[in-house]
Amino acid sequence: MKADPPGTVAAHEQDMLQQPPLPVKMVIAGGFGVGKTTTVASISEIEPLTTEASITTVAAGVDDLSHTPEKTTTTVAMDFGCITIDPTLKLYLFGTPGQERFGFMWDDIVEGALGGLVIVDTRRLDDCYAAVDYFENRDIPFAVALNAFDGKVDYELDQVRWALDVSDHVPVTVFDARERGSVRDTLLVVLELALERVERAQARTGTRY
Repeated sequence: MKADPPGTVAAHEQDMLQQPPLPVKMVIAGGFGVGKTTTVASISEIEPLTTEASITTVAAGVDDLSHTPEKTTTTVAMDFGCITIDPTLKLYLFGTPGQERFGFMWDDIVEGALGGLVIVDTRRLDDCYAAVDYFENRDIPFAVALNAFDGKVDYELDQVRWALDVSDHVPVTVFDARERGSVRDTLLVVLELALERVERAQARTGTRY
């Protein structure tokens, strides 16, 4: 079979398939015990890298375990995983630590990210204010995802949007951090936001990402 002449549509598509997928960095954020590590583990196509440490008696006195009594470890640096969306695009997922005392790491973890996902436990909305404020203050595209613990959430989406004072242009969804398909659909919401931001920037500058 003869190869397609250079410059044809078929040849262009073949060249695209031969190129490595475009890497896109995405951050998974939220308060302590909301499901960040579970989210990364559910979707990652590689064995996720985690920096989990046992919760000591001292830490248990600082971190609220009332809604997660079975939790015995916590992320002290970050989680990492990746997922290939299609032959042209690959997401690299970085999960942040949830406790305020590890907040100094966020700037390094978020650097270069095109978007973020803020995971919310509706039983502890107060724990999510810091993550929402972080992305808003740095003008990073993000979505809010309510993790359905025990298959349910305690508030309606509009109630959570009002409580967290989330802007209208920020998507607020419900997902299950344990379900791969649910995590995928939620990440695609963030990816769409991020790519729209890139496209608008390209339109203004006349450049291509």
